[in-house]
Amino acid sequence: MPEAPGPERLGALSTFRLPAAAHELVVLEHPEQIPALPDPTSGSDLILGGGSNTVFLADWPGRVLLNRIRGLRFESAGGDAVRVFAAAGESWHGLVRRCLDEGLHGIENLALIPGSVGAAPIQNIGAYGIELDRVFEGLTAWDRERCRWLRFGRDDCGFRYRDSRFKSGEPDRYLITEVVLRLSRSFDPDLSYASLRGALDRGGIARPDARQLVATILRLRRHRLPDPARLANAGSFFKNPIVDPAVARDLLDDEPELPHWTLSGGAVKLAAGWMIDRLGFRGERINDAGVYANHALVLVNHGNAHAEDLLRLIDRIVGAVEERFGIRLEPEPRLVGGSPALVEPQPRAARR
Repeated sequence: MPEAPGPERLGALSTFRLPAAAHELVVLEHPEQIPALPDPTSGSDLILGGGSNTVFLADWPGRVLLNRIRGLRFESAGGDAVRVFAAAGESWHGLVRRCLDEGLHGIENLALIPGSVGAAPIQNIGAYGIELDRVFEGLTAWDRERCRWLRFGRDDCGFRYRDSRFKSGEPDRYLITEVVLRLSRSFDPDLSYASLRGALDRGGIARPDARQLVATILRLRRHRLPDPARLANAGSFFKNPIVDPAVARDLLDDEPELPHWTLSGGAVKLAAGWMIDRLGFRGERINDAGVYANHALVLVNHGNAHAEDLLRLIDRIVGAVEERFGIRLEPEPRLVGGSPALVEPQPRAARR
């Protein structure tokens, strides 16, 4: 049944925990509920999963659909391959652990990413050299515009770096109910990411088994990312910018220590956290909105932050990085009720 939230109700459903309210909250526990939902007023519905990638900067005037659909099953796909059917309301990290227990491999590098399974394809989550689209096979979603169930394959999802058609193309049109992954009973880890390989080397682990790999990743993530239950945050707050090779060469001439990765096709991904750290933002605060002391890419709520505090901090960071490096950072989480200038990508400034 719909429930009228109090002033803090939405804040409790977002890991950044800014105070916000909604006109109506509907908890979805079964796919059968979805076709029976009353038609929304245009643009008045917002779909929410685990809340780890959504930051409420204002009250939501319409209806929030809270996806809590659960379920998990496995199906042989021939040879060592296994299809994993996971309901959208399942915990992503819980899924990683369950697959580890089942001897299924391919998502170890994505351990401890907060949020729900349904949010994973929206964001095309990734960590330590792996992105979801590497193991993604398909998903089921309710098309809220045409009122019908649809099946999406990998090529239908428009996956890009931390993006998909469900995030930037047609946000909140499709309500994802189930995600299908193709995993393997054979363990063939990707250890190419430098910090992961370094952590394994320091631990004297040349060839980790799956549990050793997950344990190493958990240690790395817990060091650089605070537990949202203890210190409210939305994980990495800014995307690593992707630039043309010529822009990267110009920038690296001035900043040769800037970490960067050449992608297929020649574009270059730059380390946003390094740029923010270089400008001395680590540990900075505007009231209770701050930059995490252990990692400059993470913004945190020290307890009583408000949207105005966070917006001022974002504006200060984005402006300083653009002034120094000629790169305009884009937020990674969804900012609900935020300034369009922050939500929408801006043209890159000329290099100063």
